[in-house]
Amino acid sequence: MKLTAIDKALGVSASTGQGKSMEIRKMLKIRQFEMDWTLPSRMDDNPLAWMMEVNGFLMDVRHAPREVQEIAFEKGLIPYIPADREADLARGIA
Repeated sequence: MKLTAIDKALGVSASTGQGKSMEIRKMLKIRQFEMDWTLPSRMDDNPLAWMMEVNGFLMDVRHAPREVQEIAFEKGLIPYIPADREADLARGIA
């Protein structure tokens, strides 16, 4: 739902709804692309879930060799190994 529709349903003004939504985002520490608030089905679309710093440069780990992806996954830096996810989707498991 759009925020304006939520405001109308709750009977509050747009400015009140916007202020309250900002308080909620701060309280729950919600930011754009936050991995903790990303639906599993949308994780592929979250660029921050796949960014790693290597030798001072940011890189998308999806383009790294599998060995690097395995290390990143074991350390909890990425949500899954992309090739494994693709294989699961092809088999209809995910």
